[in-house]
Amino acid sequence: MFQDNPLLAQLKQQMQENLPKKEGTIKATEKGFGFLEVDSKTSFFIPPPYMKKCLHGDKVIAIIRTEKEREVAEPESLLEQNLTRFIGRVKLFKGKLNVAPDHPQLKKQSLKAKVKKGLNPEHFAEGDWVVAHLIQHPLKGDNGFMVEISEKITDANDKIAPWWVTLAENDLPNSEPAGLDTWEVKDDADLERIDFTHVPFVTIDGQSTKDMDDALYAKKNANGDFELTIAIADPTAYITPDSEMDKVARERGFTIYLPGRNIPMLPRDLADELCSLMEGEVRPALCCTVTVSKDGVIGDDIKFFAANIKSHARLVYDHLSDWLENGESPEWQPNEEIAQIVRDLYEFSLARAQWRQANAVVFPDRPDYRFELSEDNDVIAIHADMRRSANRLVEESMITANICAGKTLQAAFGCGVFNTHAGFKPEKIADVVALVNPDGDLPFTVESVATLEGFAALRRWLGQQDTSYLDNRIRKAQAYSEMGNQPLPHYAMGLDIYATWTSPIRKYGDMINHRMLKAFVLGKEPVQTADDTVGEELALHRKHHNMAERKVGDWLYARTLAEAPANETKFNAEIFDISRAGMRVRLLDNGAAAFIPGSMIVDNKERLECNGESGTVAVDKELVFRLGDVLEVVLVDVNQENRSLLAKPTQVFAPVKTVEAVNAETITAETSAEETATKS
Repeated sequence: MFQDNPLLAQLKQQMQENLPKKEGTIKATEKGFGFLEVDSKTSFFIPPPYMKKCLHGDKVIAIIRTEKEREVAEPESLLEQNLTRFIGRVKLFKGKLNVAPDHPQLKKQSLKAKVKKGLNPEHFAEGDWVVAHLIQHPLKGDNGFMVEISEKITDANDKIAPWWVTLAENDLPNSEPAGLDTWEVKDDADLERIDFTHVPFVTIDGQSTKDMDDALYAKKNANGDFELTIAIADPTAYITPDSEMDKVARERGFTIYLPGRNIPMLPRDLADELCSLMEGEVRPALCCTVTVSKDGVIGDDIKFFAANIKSHARLVYDHLSDWLENGESPEWQPNEEIAQIVRDLYEFSLARAQWRQANAVVFPDRPDYRFELSEDNDVIAIHADMRRSANRLVEESMITANICAGKTLQAAFGCGVFNTHAGFKPEKIADVVALVNPDGDLPFTVESVATLEGFAALRRWLGQQDTSYLDNRIRKAQAYSEMGNQPLPHYAMGLDIYATWTSPIRKYGDMINHRMLKAFVLGKEPVQTADDTVGEELALHRKHHNMAERKVGDWLYARTLAEAPANETKFNAEIFDISRAGMRVRLLDNGAAAFIPGSMIVDNKERLECNGESGTVAVDKELVFRLGDVLEVVLVDVNQENRSLLAKPTQVFAPVKTVEAVNAETITAETSAEETATKS
């Protein structure tokens, strides 16, 4: 008799209207229930039946009611859905299409699906990777969730899935742009290219590098100074700002570098062939000459010009490093002319490195981790490559070239594409000074570290300390590196100006700077300048590329280290982050990141304090770990579905309480373990 009773429905509505409501974000759990996170201190339990109307990450308004003497939240209306376009895997239930989102909090959420018009549902099998869009949501008044599959990425067991899925997730291209049948030089009619083919330039790259974009030449004078010439490949000779190819390059922003492969910004026939500074081939280039003193000071005689150049020798990093460090290389024996050029380049790099050590900021040496893959995309090995003499030689040459470009663009136009860094966040400066100079006996003050010189001096001082603890502590107080059109300092490098132009094959911002530098050479206004939006645009590209690189790496690490827990393999690891929940460490052998929860440090949480603010971990009030510490760990779980690693220290912290007391605490804790674990 009460079914469809309008009075009863009206009464229920009035009761709900009188109940308090809260706005918050949904936090789902693997066990079906969830929480409404109102702020950092307030949350409400959401029972499983109510969670069926929302998804992890949704922003909602929820009714707060009391059920079984407990306040719970019932999501009522949707403010913002978290899931729109997403990556998922096909699930088939009784032959009907469903999609499970590829997200740690959503993997067990299987959503009904249909395919976009033009796709055949018969072409989708269990486990296939797809791009999908959420088109129905219960809190919008729809009858349940519904997604539409717009694209199949790859088959369920395709070994190349880490690359294709990650690129699709970040909406990035998975192939090179299409080239042209013929490429023509489209230089400004007034641009005269100097014939520099007689100058014995050398290129220095990796063994497999094809897009060689820089060539170097140096000559040491009788007084010990160096005449340095940097020649950079010039794709802007073929690509004009108003062309379709330029639009493609701008949309991509950068060449995408992923473990084991790259997706070029420009067509390979241009990047790897026509523009690549191959040995013995004449190529158009933009060049810069400058004198660098024997003390490493860059002179004022910076000169940019367009030229046709020819590489006289293709050198490989490791072979050249062997020759520089050991006096010989089994794989490379130069003639005397090339040998002398390399010696002069090396001496120049030492002078510049010494100057930067004393006056700017030099980053500490850390390995670059490189995946070696088989032809069928299995990981053969993970190499930890340290920078060697030849790498540093090229690095100093490129830094010098980019300083020269920054100074020239600043003086000529007052704008360009500049790499900048603002130092410490203003609101964090006082905390930094209090941390590094608590007694006031060091020359670091709030005023000094706000300047480029003071910031660089502090960074040099941190680099001289016995541990990296303080360095790690203050990193969160630093601003992020940025790209913009204003000539601002780069605090992190300790430089007052920095504008890259040395990789136009791989960076669109460098193409813009090339065009502006050519305009400077011609004494004209640039055909293209760096507008106010270019920095944000390029930064967004770089962010997505970095995310993609990291995610593919996580996937490959999970594949490669799958057997490590069973084998009880021991790794040395460096702590790079500490939070209330535990520590994040990087395995020094291979670069993989792993999480050590507090329960893996000591099994009684009352004995443990993980302090993210101070970057320390204490057991029984005794300090046991700090940021930057290296410890021995073993992996206890490798979750290939979530691509995550769980580790624990091999060091055991003995209990200080009786066994009976610990057991009693454990029993008490287990009675509310489900809620406590989820809330934390």
